[in-house]
Formats: sequence, structure tokens, C-alpha cells
Amino acid sequence: MRLPAWLPPLWLLPLWLLLPPRANGLRGREPGRLRAFVVPHSHMDVGWVYTVQESMQAYAANVYTSVTEELSRGKQRKFIAVEQEFFRLWWSKVATDTQKQQVHQLVKEGRLEFIIGGQVMHDEAVTHIDDQILQLTEGHGFLYETFGIRPQFSWHVDPFGASAATPTLFSLAGFNAHLISRIDYDLKEDMQKAKKLQFVWRGSPSLAESQEIFTHVMDQYSYCTPSYVPFSNRSGFYWNGIAVFPNPPEDGVYPNMSVPVTDASLGLYAQTMVANIKERAAWFRTQDVLWPWGCDKQFFNSSVQFANMDPLLAYINNHSEEFGVTVEYATVGDYFRAIHDRDVTWSIRNQQDFLPYSTEPFQSWTGFYTSRSSLKGIARRASSLLYAGESMFTQYVRKTPQGALSKAESLEQLRQLRWAVAEVQHHDGITGTESPKVNDMYLNNLIEGMFAVKKLMVSIIFDMFQAEKKEESAKPGSEVGPCAIVYNPLAWTITTFVTVTVGSPRVTVLDESGHPVPAQIQNSTDSQFTYDLYILATIKGLSYRRYYIKAADKFEEAQQKSASTARVLHFGRKSKKSSRVSYKQLFPVTNDCYSILMDQATNLMHSITERESNQTIQVTQQFLEYKVNADLEHGPISDNYLFTPDGSEVQASDVVGLEIVAGKLVTEIRQYFYRNFTAKDYIYAAYSRIYNIPKGYDGKLLCHRIEQEYRVGPLELNREAILRTSTDLNNRQVLYTDNNGYQMQRRTYKAYVNNTVARNYYPMVQTAFIEDDRSNLVLLSERSHGVSSQGNGQIEVMLHRRLWNNFEWDLNYNLTLNDTSVVQPIFWLLVGPKPVTTALYQMSRMALEHRPVVILEELPINSQMPLGYLQKDALALPPNLHLQILSIPGWQYSLNHTEHLQNLQKGHRKESGPDLSRVLLRICHLYEVGEDPNLSQPVTVDVKSLLQSMGTVALVEERSLTGTWDVKDLNRWRWKTAKFEGQDFHRCSRASLGNSTFILHPKEIKTFFIHFQKQ
Repeated sequence: MRLPAWLPPLWLLPLWLLLPPRANGLRGREPGRLRAFVVPHSHMDVGWVYTVQESMQAYAANVYTSVTEELSRGKQRKFIAVEQEFFRLWWSKVATDTQKQQVHQLVKEGRLEFIIGGQVMHDEAVTHIDDQILQLTEGHGFLYETFGIRPQFSWHVDPFGASAATPTLFSLAGFNAHLISRIDYDLKEDMQKAKKLQFVWRGSPSLAESQEIFTHVMDQYSYCTPSYVPFSNRSGFYWNGIAVFPNPPEDGVYPNMSVPVTDASLGLYAQTMVANIKERAAWFRTQDVLWPWGCDKQFFNSSVQFANMDPLLAYINNHSEEFGVTVEYATVGDYFRAIHDRDVTWSIRNQQDFLPYSTEPFQSWTGFYTSRSSLKGIARRASSLLYAGESMFTQYVRKTPQGALSKAESLEQLRQLRWAVAEVQHHDGITGTESPKVNDMYLNNLIEGMFAVKKLMVSIIFDMFQAEKKEESAKPGSEVGPCAIVYNPLAWTITTFVTVTVGSPRVTVLDESGHPVPAQIQNSTDSQFTYDLYILATIKGLSYRRYYIKAADKFEEAQQKSASTARVLHFGRKSKKSSRVSYKQLFPVTNDCYSILMDQATNLMHSITERESNQTIQVTQQFLEYKVNADLEHGPISDNYLFTPDGSEVQASDVVGLEIVAGKLVTEIRQYFYRNFTAKDYIYAAYSRIYNIPKGYDGKLLCHRIEQEYRVGPLELNREAILRTSTDLNNRQVLYTDNNGYQMQRRTYKAYVNNTVARNYYPMVQTAFIEDDRSNLVLLSERSHGVSSQGNGQIEVMLHRRLWNNFEWDLNYNLTLNDTSVVQPIFWLLVGPKPVTTALYQMSRMALEHRPVVILEELPINSQMPLGYLQKDALALPPNLHLQILSIPGWQYSLNHTEHLQNLQKGHRKESGPDLSRVLLRICHLYEVGEDPNLSQPVTVDVKSLLQSMGTVALVEERSLTGTWDVKDLNRWRWKTAKFEGQDFHRCSRASLGNSTFILHPKEIKTFFIHFQKQ
């Protein structure tokens, strides 16, 4: 959570002003009387200012300990629990057996309600949908296995803007209603006045009403109880005060504890609460009022909270005729059930999201789209590695049942990274809005998890290698040498280049059969003592290949069997300002798909021609910087969250150095950007690569992309670095960006009185493009960025930020973002007619997200082994379907819901270790309806045939998104709209053509449990 700079000093304290009403014998309610649902909650950030360990010690463990105790004491009391990471830590490390029994009873009674149910409350702007699903699946699996419950409502109160992919995500997970809060301040004001804060949201244009969800936008008070009370200079309704770090005070006295409820204050509290309930009721269409009681880090002393609220609610209910209000403790589910029962026809919202988010004209929350770019990059690499490790482990378990590795220990290695990847999706995690020590916590957990999974993959490969040696014994006396094991985690055959660092310029690359492999070597950009070896690899889906690297002998060099050597052409430094040449000095860099013209007078790119269509786009790329203000007294500031440029962008560099590394397979354009001619060190670098594909290789995707890698930083203080690509496309400043790597949003440029630049920035998670009637230009990224179209034909991407300001709140919590790192983001650039790029960009973005995993080990050379062990009967999907996950979750619950609940009631829990027989499979259709004439068609998938290499499939069961529902039993609420009268959804398997054959329609995501016959 972040509090805006403009809030008065009282609000700089954690917001603690929510109040729960209590129902005391409320039998019926008179017409016209308001019914307030007081929802006790604690917003518990998994990170942000304090580490998870610090929060557990200071307050988080006490929340669940004291809530459990107090709910058990008062049968009318209720509470909602949101972030599962804290709860799971409390459950496994703190809770006693008695407390666990109490929690089971409270859940059974519906007085402790788990909302969302994910590990964290994930961010919606910069997270990838696969990682959102992962963190939800982790939390839902625990809750279902432990309590037999499936969360049915969301509580997305703190993410900084709302994505249109989220309603689809929660619908697929089985949710009945969705709740959000942070949307643009002026839009919320308009919606409040028009009573349009509640609607049915059809987030996906392709899925439309099949995955719509009722959505509630919180009013201007958001999720925190209004803290102002007219009779006290302290915050109201926060009787336990403010959490203290690092340890709770021994005397139990906390700062800013609210005035207790006494005979003298009872009536004053009641008047204040009723007035706020009535104010809020005016903004909604029914007489039901959601009244959150709590805020950040609350209910660590639930005893004092409920001891004060109980008499207050009783007093209001005893005077309900006078007040015109009844109050009751409630859960979010109680509130949504009440309004679902109302005979109200709700409006429909289309696929438009609520991004970007601003809290006032000069507070545009668009800076966090780029903040801590290094963390954003590592988080995505960790997710990709986990994705690869999951499928490799699943195949290992299925294909090598007698393998030497401990399956349970291997699963724990995967679980370690699952936890870390899920954790960093928190809305103050991957957003880059956390303190430095919390950033370090996320990084350490990710790196340790990545090390564990990489170690697991090495162990699997060595165990499989031993199995191969038994089948095909190696030649006696085989030489041992370096080997690159390359695993393709995608369910398609890929042809790509993998890069390995070597110490010699003369090497030969051989495949498993000892045949030479096309390769190129060139000097490295990382070190003058090493070389980059590019190896051309063709690998089937979910398979690996081995490429042996050995010193080349003279015979191999003479026969051109060794790696070819690239030559370097130097063009010196050029300045755009000093260039007086009236004509263009252009030279081409080409492959079969593109011709890139470079301007020798400036060393900048001039144009790109897509050769098949012979369409040329003028393209120039330059680094620019926005300067920002650091002094709050002199105007608005930028920080972790906010982007507030102090004027127009400025040129970051006047001088550009250029090298062309030309080779048979790879041509690389290296540009170095200097402040001026006298500068010794460059401040930015850009490396652009195109590939020449030898005959006999399917290089369609590889040929049709320009790979670009940038090096940015360290920046000067209070600079925000951007890459601006300027073209002659007539896009009219219309930009397209993705929601979470799932669907595209059309962004029209809007003019504002203030802060127009920042308020026209949008999140780019994977994809952004501009287009006109003739061509389009697509950018694909391996991490999230802020992106904008500030001029006709322009697309600019924010790459890095380094900031400091004197805002006391930022300083106190170390949230000024003084990031001195060097970042190295990667983009793939696609240009050409729209039919060409549309057919390529979906597979291309997946190829960038899930690049092959390369593992270097010492193995016997020329062992005459067959192709990689997993190449046999490799898994293959059509190009418009993506394998989202193939994993073994390890859950132990019964597939039969009734049986599972009976086992829980009897206290029967399997103690035999994780269930390795249940495989989780998820497949999604990549295209929208009508996006491509061929690739937007429905696709039939035979799961048995797809997975035949892993064994004989005995049972295929379609499940909800996170696996906890059998879709045959999933009946979501349908909300009455102008078109529908309100019948419940029933997700029958209309797309099933048999026991294992299914149809995937555009943008559909299908999740399955797969059971194989015993081997």
C-alpha cells in the first residue's frame, strides 16, 4: 500500500478506520432501512516496507492467533483472511493443535472466510497471467486440501489499477463476485455520482458472457475504515492502534489507539458510523452497504478491537428505528449474497480495463510499471525456469518410475521456487514499490529457488543419461568434454540459436550422433577474454538435445565443420548534431526476412523493410531521459509508484559509436551511446541481431524477428530512461498493449490539463504495437515496462528509473528508489503487414518468454547416443495453442468432493507423502475471435494422444482454473442483466467430444487432472 503525498499528516499513519456491525436478534428489516455489512479484515502486505519475517514477528502471527481466539469467544463475530502466505506460515509454524481445531470449526460455520485464496494479493498491471494462476493455484490447493473449501469471492482492494484479464481469471477459478478499489480518481467520482460502482464485467471480448463476473468498485473510502472522528484527535475505530516493529510492545500499549467505547463516547461513535454508512449508501443502488472495518496491519490485538465494536453495533441496532440503519458483522460472501438476492438489473461493462490509475492530476501511478527492472526481469526468468522444471520433472516421474532420484525431495525443490515466484507477484513486490531490504528478500528467495530447480534439472538429465548408457553403451575411451544440454519447455518444435560463453575462438559443435552443428563464434560484449558461441538448435516440444563443444582441429577448420567466425566492422563515433551531410549515407544489414538500413552519418537505424511484402517502415531508435523534481516544495515528485516528469524529455546521448559483427549465421549491430565525443564510457548500449537460416531448417519465427538487448545504467539521479522508436506509421497516437500477456487493449492518447505524459503511460507485460492501414510494428518483452505513444508514429518504452525525493513518508520507509543498477532488458521487434505479424507474434512472445534452458556439463563426447531421451514421441500442440502448465502438484486430496470432506471431518490425512500420480495440465488458446482467419479457429485436442509418450491415460477430468472444482459441479452465480434473467452458470463440458477429446475456442483456458494407468 502507498499513501499519496497530498494526504494530511493524520493519514500518514497506517489507515485504521473500519468498523464491524453486529446483528443482535435482527429478524426482519423494514423497507427503506439500510443494512450495513461490517467486514473485519487486516490488509497484510507480503513485503512492501518490511520483510515477511519481520511482519510475522511484529504483528502477522498475532493477527491469526488473536482472531481465532476472539471469534471462538463471540458467535456473532466474523473475519476475512486474504493473503495465504502469512496464514500458511502461521498454520505451519505457530498454530497449536487447539487453534487448528478452532479454525476448522470457524471455517465450517462460515465465520472465518478465506477471500481470493491466493498466496498474495497479486498486482494486476505488471504480472503475467501464468504467474497469477500459479499463485492462486498454490493458495487454493492448500485451502482445499486443508479445509475442503474453494474461495468464491475476490478482495482486490490494493492493486494499483484493475486489469480486464482479472475478471476472466477469477471466473475460471469459480468466483461468484469480484471486488476492486483503486481506479482513476475522476472516474470513481463520476461512477459514485451515477451509482455505477457495481456492474457485470465481461473482461474477455472472445469469452464474453460465458466468463463474466459481477464486480464491485469500492467507494472513495476504499478498504480502510474512515479514520476521522469529530470528537477525538486520534484515529477512530482502530482500538488496537498501529503495529510496532520489530517486536510488539511488552505493555500492550500501541501508538494511536482509538478512544475506547464508553458510555460517554458510545453515542458519538454511533453517530459517526451511521453518518458514514448513509453517505456511502447514496453511491449504490441497493440498501446494502459494505463497511470494511480494518486497514493495513490491523487486528493484531483482536480482543480490544471486538471488545469496543461489540457494544457499538449493539447500540446502533437497539436504536435502528432512530438511525434507519442496522449493522452486523459479516464476510464479503454475506454482502454479495445479499445483493445477489436483490431484484436488480445490472449494467454490463466490456473488456476495457481500469489502467492507468491516478489519485490526483499530478499523481499518476505509472512509474511502477518500470520500477526495479532487475527484479521484474529475474521474477520472469524464475517463472520460466519453474515452467521448464515442472514439465521435465513430470516427464521424468512418468517415464522413469524406477529413477534414482527421490521424487518427494525433487518435488520440494520445485515447491521452493513455486513459493518464491508466487510471493513476488504481490502488489508491492514485482511492482518495484518495496523497500530495498524487501527487494533483497524477493531476490534471495527467487535465486535460491532457481538454484534448487536448476540442480533438479541437472540431476534428472544425469539420471536419464545413465539410463541411455544402459541402452546404448558409450564407446570405450570416449573423450569427456563440455556439453550444452538444451531443454525446450514449449509444446512446439523450435528452431533457435542458443548462446554459450567459451574461452577459445576455435571450436566445433557436435550433436549426439557426432555430426557437426551450424554454429558461429564472435567476440563477447561482456568480456574481452571470452567469446559468444551461437549454436543453431532444433528441438522438439518438451525435449532436450545435447551439443558437444570441442576444440577444432585443422582438418575440421579446413572442411568448414568448425564454428564460423564473425568479423567486426568499426564505424567510429558519429553525432547527429554535428552531421552536415545533406544526403543519407545508408548501408544494409539483411537476412531473408528483413533489410535494415543504417545511417552512416549518425550510426542510427534508418528503416526496416519486410522483404516478402517489400514494405518499408522508417524506423529510428534513440535513448531519451525525463528529468524529475526531487523537492516536494518545488512541485510534484516521481517515486517508486508515481511518474511525474519535470518538463519534456531530453536527449540522453549526442554521440553514437557503431560496430557491425557480420557472420554467416548471425549479424549483430552494436551501438554505443555517449554523452559527447570526449566521454570515455558509454551510458547506453543497444545490440540488435538478425539471423540467416541455413537450408533444411524451419526458421520462420527466427528469421522474422530482430532481437534487441539494451544496457542501461547506472543513471544519473532523478532520471527516467526511455527508448523511443519513431516511425512513419500513421498510428494517430493509438497504442495497443497487453493485459498480463493474455489480451490486448487499445489505448487512445488523451490530453489532460496537467501531467499528460505520465497519464498516457500504460503497462506492457509482454506485447505492445502500433499500426496503420499499411503495416504494424510489434515489440515483445521478457519483463514489464511502461510504454506510451507520445507522438504520431512513436512508441516509447521506459527502461529504467533512478529517483530520490525529500517527501518525509518516502524517506521514513526508504521508498525513494535510488536504484543504481545496470539493467539489460531484451525486446524482439517484428515489422510488416498486419497479417504477417499477427500470424507470428503469439508464438514469438511465447518463444521469448520460454527460451530454452541451457545447462553446461561435462559428458562423454561422440557417445553415439540416440537423440535426446525426451525427443522420443515428443509432445506437440498446434501453433495457436499454448501449454500453460504440465506439472505434478503433489496434492493429496480425494477427487471426490464429498469423500474429501468426510476424510477431513474424520481427521484422515494421508501421511505417505505427496501424490505423484495426479498430473495437472492446462492449455490455452492464444488468439481472439476474428484475429486471424486460420489461427482464430477452434481447435480439437485429444489429451490421450497428446500425452501418449508419458504412458496410457486412464482418466481425464476437466477442472476449474486452480484445480479445486470438477467443472461438472461448478455452478457460478449469474447476475441479472438486460439480456439475462439471472440463472446460475453451469460449466457443462459442452466442448467435450468424449472422455479425452476437447475443443478449445479462442482465448479459452482449460485445466485438467490427468491420471495414467499404473505401470
